[in-house]
Order: sequence, then structure tokens, then C-alpha cells
Amino acid sequence: MPAKKQIKKQHLPQKICATCDRPFTWRKKWKDTWEDVKYCSKRCKGG
Repeated sequence: MPAKKQIKKQHLPQKICATCDRPFTWRKKWKDTWEDVKYCSKRCKGG
């Protein structure tokens, strides 16, 4: 049984939020839409 490749948090891709200008890190829930993600949270998206 092969071991899963672990990626450390510091090596995950980051972007800058279009609203608050803070950096945010890739999340598993964004794995299919990472190219389209522009905001760090729902609050920034709605604001």
C-alpha cells in the first residue's frame, strides 16, 4: 500500500485577496476551482 505524499503548509500556493489584500493559502475545497478563487472568505466576497 503506497504512502500518500504529504505537502507541508508552507509549500502550498498562495494568492492575495482582491478585497482585503491579505495573503491566503490553497484549501482542499478549492482544488478544482483554484484558478477562479479571488477572495479569502465569504465575507470578503460579499463586501
